[in-house]
Parts: sequence; structure tokens; C-alpha cells
Amino acid sequence: MKPPAAAIRALLAGSHADPYSLLGLHEGPEGTFARAVLPGAEEVAAFTLKGAALGKLARTDDRGLFEGKVKGRPRPVKYRCRAQDSEWWVTDPYSFGPVLGPTDDFLIGEGTHLRLFDKLGAHCIHHEGADGVHFAVWAPNARLVSLVGDFNDWDAARHPMRQRKDTGVWEVFIPDIGEGRAYKYRITGPDGTVQPLKADPFAFASELRPKTASLTTRTGKADWGDADHRDFWARTDPRRQPISIYEVHPGSWQRDDNGWFLTWDEMAARLIPYVVDMGFTHIEFLPVSEHPYDPSWGYQTTGLYAPSARFGDPQGFARFVDGAHRAGIGVLIDWVPAHFPVDDHGLARFDGTALYEHEDPRLGFHPDWNTAIYNFGRREVQSFLVNNALFWAERYHVDGMRVDAVASMLYRDYSRKAGEWIPNAEGGRENWEAVDFLRATNKALYASHAGILTIAEESTSWPGVSLPAYDEGPRTALGFGFKWNMGFMHDTLQYMQRDPVHRKHHHNEITFGLTYAFSENFVLPLSHDEVVHGKGSLLNKMSGDDWQKFASLRAYYGLMWGYPGKKLLFMGQEFAQRREWSEERALDWELCDAPAHAGVQGLLRDLNRAYREYPALHARDCESEGFEWLVVDDAAASVFAWLRKVPGEAPVAVISNLTPQLHGSYRLPLPHDGRWREVINSDAAGYGGSGQGNSGVVIAQGGAALLVLPPLATLMLVYDE
Repeated sequence: MKPPAAAIRALLAGSHADPYSLLGLHEGPEGTFARAVLPGAEEVAAFTLKGAALGKLARTDDRGLFEGKVKGRPRPVKYRCRAQDSEWWVTDPYSFGPVLGPTDDFLIGEGTHLRLFDKLGAHCIHHEGADGVHFAVWAPNARLVSLVGDFNDWDAARHPMRQRKDTGVWEVFIPDIGEGRAYKYRITGPDGTVQPLKADPFAFASELRPKTASLTTRTGKADWGDADHRDFWARTDPRRQPISIYEVHPGSWQRDDNGWFLTWDEMAARLIPYVVDMGFTHIEFLPVSEHPYDPSWGYQTTGLYAPSARFGDPQGFARFVDGAHRAGIGVLIDWVPAHFPVDDHGLARFDGTALYEHEDPRLGFHPDWNTAIYNFGRREVQSFLVNNALFWAERYHVDGMRVDAVASMLYRDYSRKAGEWIPNAEGGRENWEAVDFLRATNKALYASHAGILTIAEESTSWPGVSLPAYDEGPRTALGFGFKWNMGFMHDTLQYMQRDPVHRKHHHNEITFGLTYAFSENFVLPLSHDEVVHGKGSLLNKMSGDDWQKFASLRAYYGLMWGYPGKKLLFMGQEFAQRREWSEERALDWELCDAPAHAGVQGLLRDLNRAYREYPALHARDCESEGFEWLVVDDAAASVFAWLRKVPGEAPVAVISNLTPQLHGSYRLPLPHDGRWREVINSDAAGYGGSGQGNSGVVIAQGGAALLVLPPLATLMLVYDE
């Protein structure tokens, strides 16, 4: 039956909502009929994929429409096209059956599909006898979705997609293309408005900014060699392991000779050996997902599934992770489900409606970042995000994720004035949809990836951030492995910025944190947020002249590495970077040639070694039984001392003197008489200090020892039985 002329006009204009009803092969009482749009062709003959001739098609419209009967019931077919002296072959995408099946439809519709990254996006596959790429995108309110790319001259009329009406997913299989092809989606909204060309939400690679197209590619790598590393973390309790994290912005740690970003392979050759030498256990990258704007540092991501093109191909990131694992280093990534930018090519009003975000700005607009907020209560949106977390763990073997801006998700009134937010059903400020999403993410990750770590940047006192998200447990339990201890960072840095003469009046800024230090599984963060936006470097936060600044920073690091909790330090602070960090340039590595900076670097190396070597310093980081005050109330001298301990291992005493006053005979209570070895002295001459100390040994008698406390210094003493 010949279709109406209006249907053909719509097809050729790229506005027909059901192209599969017209294009491809159609069986009828008179045999099989073929119809194809083949621009530029003058003669067309049909063949099976194996080359058997099926007959010729006639041109029925000068815009490239060809029709005709073919032999038998072939599927799929390819066409030999001729024009003047040219000949080319086109395999007909509309002669292939669908790739997605009813099980996918059911799970996608239910929001419980945990393999979406195998189904949506662009996948290089072999389908019904042909190699090609399967494209699938969720756009339930669209009238029409067409695939455009460098393989069809960005012509929306060439490849309109098949709609799976039950789920709102559109798909098409394009044969004879492979990796490295640029593409986008042309989406007509429910009111007939054509949206700006959209990048693929599930794109596994993207063009380098300022270009914004998605790219076809394969993810991960085939020959991983990190089984030993992953097996170790799968069978251990991370709360009782040393975790010392080096936080890195991959675009500015170092640059190449031309001032351009290092590739992942170049970074692996430099960064991994450096981290091993410095004794850190993990690298944490600021977001590696694709983002259009360099100064966003990756926190304004438009491609959650794509490692940024700034650093080479996606497989390069897989090679980096594998190399780090083979060297015994874990890799964490910052993950940003709290908000997304409203760039035209991104998720904003993706199908012409508020699809990923809320329609009401009181729910869907983030005032701090001028961005959209995910609609966590929509099952498909929650599934999109949960699958993204699973994707990085599976395809790139990342050891965990630090989740950005968790507090902004938990509270409906976050950064909002009265009248600018909508209470929940109970009239409260809690965003229970976001809570359910975070719980679902952590449950999915910990259930399927043994050894994974999730870490929350959560700046309030929300109860149970690192409690397991058991169904029978409290509703507020979020299920994270760890939480950033923002209170430690804030209070201790505030203390260190004070003139030492005034510190005795603010003694509680150090002691108060120990009243809640075991209420969560904490990471102590000195992150990138503390060295930008006019805050200066950590060195320049310290009080006093230059010598005192260096001494204070060393003492502060010693205190932090002896304090209960896992450690995190932003790049450059390990050698006392003087300038505030900027994403526009590499760190000032030449400073490492200066003795004072090299001294800080040497101390960090030794602190990491001691932290790993002595279980008392790490094995009870998250449990109160591992901590005991020795000196808590000496505000007049600004001295703090405590014991770190674990059953069956030697205890470690940590003593910090945070004034420039040398104490030549300070009485320190100690739980065991006998010999205590001085394994860390931040005032050692080799670190740039004054060289005061205890010649490596302290002897305790009658429950105490007299020792030298160097100025602005931290000591660590290990009991030597």
C-alpha cells in the first residue's frame, strides 16, 4: 500500500515520527518491498549482506527516495549506489531489527536497570550480521528524535530513530561505522519546537572543548592487571587500613613543555611514581568527567560518563588506573550528582521539558552555582545517576567516589531564603528524594563492588552519613563509607592562623573536635577549597614570620597525621606551595629545590611512612578505643598530647607544642614506663627546623617522662618494649 504523500514529505523533511513504518523492508501479499533515502544516488540495487542480488530500486523522488520490490524475505540488506562515475555501498539501518528487548523495557520503565550503560548511549556492536554502532537515548516527551553526525552530514532527515513507546527510549543501529565518530541528537519537543542539538547523556567520550559533540568509543580496557590490588581491598575493612589521599586537579598538577595538559599516559609516568615515593595510598582526582568550562574544575559536568578529552582518549584513563593499581595506589574520583549546568548541548530541558530537572525553580534551580538540580524523585533520573556510579566502578575500576556537595542535596532550603523553597510532605526541610537516591547509590555500589569506598563531602551534622543504609535501619542513614570532617578543617586552620600568643584563649579549637571524632567514619580534608578564591595557600595561612610559617605548617601536619581519621591533602601543599592554587598553571615545582620547601616535603613523606608502619596511627582511626588524651588542658602552653593505640601493637604518643616557646623539661604522662622512640620530630634540622629534640629516645618512669618540646613542633613517640 502506497503511503500518503504527506507521509513521504514528512519523511524527507526529517519530521516523520515513525520512520520504521516507511523505511526498510516491508512484507506484503505481493512480496517484500524496500524503501530507502539515498541522497545523491541515481541508480540503486539491493543485495543481502553476503552479496546476493535482490533487485533494483527506482528513484521516486529527486531528494533521494528509492523504492522497489526485492526477492524473498531478506533481512537486513545493503544497497549499491551509483551516480555518474561513482559507486558506493550503504547498509540500510532500517532493515535491522531492534537491539533493546522487552526485559530492558521493563527494567528501564521500573527504574531498576543496573546495566543502563550497556544499553543506552552509543555501543560498537555486531548486530544481525553487521558491525556498527547502536544508539539509544531517553527522551519520553519528544515528538521525534534524529541522530546526526559526521557519518550523515549532520542531516536530521537521514537517521530518524525508532521510539520504544513504553519507556520513551529512542534507538537506531547504524551499520558500517565504528569508533571515533562524532554525533548528537536532534530532538523535537512536545510542542513542535526543535531543541538545540544535544550531546548524549550516556556519551562515553566527547570532543575537546569548545566543541561539544559526543564520540563513539569503547570504554575501559581489556587487559587489566590489577587483580591483587582489588582483591586486597575487597577483603579488608578500610576503616582499619591506612588511607592517605593525595587530591589532584589533573589539569594543573603539571603541564607539558608547551603548557598543555598532560595525557593520562604522561601523567601516569610522572604522578604514580611521585605518589608512591611520597607514601600516599590513594590519588583523588577532581572530577574527570567531561565539562565545557576549565575554571569549573570539572564540577560543572555535561558528560557524566565520559572522561574529559583534555587528557586524551578514555582508554588512557583506564590505563592510568591500572598502572596506579599495579603500583599499589588506589584511585578515587570526585562525583557530582548535586547539580548540572544548563549549557544548550547538555541535559537542561533535554526533550523540550524539565526531564532531568524540576520544572519549579524552587526545587530545580541551584542559586549557588546558577545550575539545575536533578529531580531525584524521578525513577529514571535516579537510575541514570546510580548507573553512572556503577559505570565508573566497573568500566574504569575506580576504587571509590567522593560525592560533592552532599549537604546541598539533603536540604530543600539549602542557600535559599524563606519563600524560595518548598517543604517536604511532612512540612520539613529534608529532601527525602535525595536521601533515597544517595542510599540507593551506596547500596548498589557496596552490593556489587567489594572494596569500593564512597566518601561524602557533607558540611552539616546530618545523622548517619556513614551508617550502612540497611532497609531496617534509620531513614537518615546514607550508607557512605566515610565523611569529610569539615569541622576539623575549619577549627584547626582557624587556630593555626592565630598569633601564638592568643592561642591559649582558643584551646578548644583543637580539643573540641575530639568530642565527635568517632561519630562518623571521618576523612580529615585539607582540600582544594582551602587554597583558592583569595584564601591563600596553607603556608600563608600560618601565623608569624617565614620561619614560623614553615614550622607551624610542619607542626600542623604532624598533628593532623597523629589525629584520628583518614588523611587528605591537596596537591602542592606537601611542599608548601606559596601561591594560591590556580587551574590555569602548573604547581610551582621549582620550590622543591629550596631547603625549607624540601623539608616540608620530606616530613610529609615520613609522616605517611609512620602512618602506614605503625598500626596504632591508623587501625582505630574510626573507633574511640584507639584514642586517649595525655594532655588536654595545658592551654597556657598551647600543648596537646594524646595516645593512639590498638590491641597487640605498640602505642604512639603524639605531642604538639603550638607556640614558639621551647620547653626543655616538659612532664608528659605516659601509660608505660620504659623506652619511647622519637620517630617523628617536625623540628628536625633535616626538615628545616631548629634541631631541638630528644636524641631519638625518651625514658618514662613512674607514669611520666621529661622531654624536650621543640618550638612550633609535633613529636611522635613509639613505645619500644
